[in-house]
Amino acid sequence: MSPDPAAAGAPVRLGPISTAVPPHALDQEAVRSRARTLFQDTDGGVERLMPVFDNAGISRRYSCVPLSFYGREIGWKERNGLYERHALDLLEQAAADCLARAGLGAADIDAVVCVSTTGIATPSLDARLLNRLPLRPDVERLPVFGLGCCGGVLGLNRAAAMASARPGRRVLLLVVELCALTFRPGDLSKSHVVATALFGDGAAAALVSSHPDDAGVPLTGWGEHTWPDSLDVMGWTVEDDGLGVLFSRDIPRLVERDLGAAVDGFLSRHGVTRGDLAATACHPGGAKVIAALERLFGYPNGGMEAARAVLAGYGNMSAPTVLFVLQRVLAEAPDGPVLASALGPGFSAGFTLIEPA
Repeated sequence: MSPDPAAAGAPVRLGPISTAVPPHALDQEAVRSRARTLFQDTDGGVERLMPVFDNAGISRRYSCVPLSFYGREIGWKERNGLYERHALDLLEQAAADCLARAGLGAADIDAVVCVSTTGIATPSLDARLLNRLPLRPDVERLPVFGLGCCGGVLGLNRAAAMASARPGRRVLLLVVELCALTFRPGDLSKSHVVATALFGDGAAAALVSSHPDDAGVPLTGWGEHTWPDSLDVMGWTVEDDGLGVLFSRDIPRLVERDLGAAVDGFLSRHGVTRGDLAATACHPGGAKVIAALERLFGYPNGGMEAARAVLAGYGNMSAPTVLFVLQRVLAEAPDGPVLASALGPGFSAGFTLIEPA
């Protein structure tokens, strides 16, 4: 058994979590109507795909561009330009709010972990943020790409490892995804239609600290699990006009069949079982995934209230979504261990154990 990465370092606490969404609220019924028009040439008839919108468990999500934008044929340059501009706006908003809630200035931050997979920016988003927030010139930066929906949990884990490695270090975690910008009107695949029914845009920021003066809830363990020969389960394909969605219809079945052993293996390294958990903060990939997670963790149908509420109100924002859920779960002051988890490309699972005092 490999050693627990949290065991040898300084104690780490999770401080404030702040979230941000872009200004355009998209009602699911309006998206459904727009999709019916855009997908009318889909082989087999558009109506057979419309139940995806009804069964997604989503009422509203947010987009950095208005609904009228969808349907335009745009290339990589324009699409990525929108990503760079709007992602930075959301990160600045979330970061500033997080710092204010922590009672800190940008100059108090020692390191930044910035997670995003829905666009490309070089210089990276965190470097560009230095021109907007007065972060120190010597701040350490870790931009992370390619984690997809798992990025919120794994980004939290990377931030925790950095804070633990040096006592007194404050790490600002930044996570942003603009999934809605990946919509490509020429893609009539079922996976793309499902993504159209699910995806939204959002960002989150969190303070992860080993500084003795900082309040927060203890992060007591972190880890991950990647299944071999599973690259085709989830990810992006690179197309001429943008990123194409890749995910398997078997994800709910994989959750029920394979995730339990990975969860139990992680928890056992910390002397915890599923039955000991006071709460879970799981990334809600979709309605079927939440239902599978509820069965896995022993909840009644509908029992993962925070995950379902976030999915209904914001859609699947990929990496930031789990931090929206975790913010709600921790606000309820659970009396015992909390497990944050997410699934993403690899095919991988990320786990973070939080033990509120």
